[in-house]
Amino acid sequence: MILEALADFLTVSELGGVVVNGLAKSALYVMIASGLTLIFGLMGVLNFAHGSLTMVGAYLGGLLMVVTVSGGTPPLTRLALFFVAVVVAFALLSVLGGAIETTIIRPLYDRPPIYQILLTFGLTLVIEEVVRIVLDVYGLQPISDWQAALATKPQFLREPVALGPVSVGWMAMFQILLGTLTVAGIWAFLTKTRYGLYIRAGSEDAEMASALGIDVRQVFTVVFALGIGLAGAAGTLLMWDPTWGASVPLAAETLLPAFIVVIVGGLGTFRGTVVAALVVGMTDAVTTWWFQNAIEFTGLPELVLFLVLVVTLIVRPQGLFGVEEVGGH
Repeated sequence: MILEALADFLTVSELGGVVVNGLAKSALYVMIASGLTLIFGLMGVLNFAHGSLTMVGAYLGGLLMVVTVSGGTPPLTRLALFFVAVVVAFALLSVLGGAIETTIIRPLYDRPPIYQILLTFGLTLVIEEVVRIVLDVYGLQPISDWQAALATKPQFLREPVALGPVSVGWMAMFQILLGTLTVAGIWAFLTKTRYGLYIRAGSEDAEMASALGIDVRQVFTVVFALGIGLAGAAGTLLMWDPTWGASVPLAAETLLPAFIVVIVGGLGTFRGTVVAALVVGMTDAVTTWWFQNAIEFTGLPELVLFLVLVVTLIVRPQGLFGVEEVGGH
């Protein structure tokens, strides 16, 4: 049985499909985790509300799509409206992130990290309950995926595409494209802009950056806002993915892999987050194939991801590209 499954797995069609699906999963993971690693890299804040804010982004993006898309809306128009929804979710969540940082995170900078952890954990409970109340008011099921938002996806993204002998979904290719654009955009912002220079300087030595005239507190606010905005943008994409979907449980479903990616890559390093997303995404795709086609234990891929985390912490506790101390105030 195992040998037959291995022979099937090594065929060009199956292996190619696993690689493409792995890249799609990696793209989703890097989009979810990038905001988390930016916030910790400069500020040293482990934001446990990150998953809840990703969930809010999924509902905001879904709301805009449901309001603007009708049954007769052409596919390209739906795609254009999706990118508008991404920008709107990013902007609104960025404003919310900036408000959260200035009002409730900033007063805790001089206190032990446990205060920030408890605060952000409490914040995620508040956000989830508020979303549940709003959904109940409008008669939506908070546990199930929002089907009206899923239905706004263009038909061509539901269909497979043939890449030689490999058949994959257009949605996977779309996710890979958006993930690549996200990585390129963050890299360009951090390395090619003056504000990116401020961020990197603040993450290396906040006191020296402040002495050189950089308003580190303002940089903290901008970074927190950008990190939350990225979470909202990622949530908008997840709203279209049938394996995720806009629902209240999406908060926990995204927070766990985000922390796995960030810890495996090394807390506070964007390069580590990208590499770890590739490792975790490929591991997820391979184990999913095996547990669905050979071993038939569909719940075990998630367990394997935690095993990757455990092995990393044992072999290299600081992560693949991590350093002993990152972030600071």
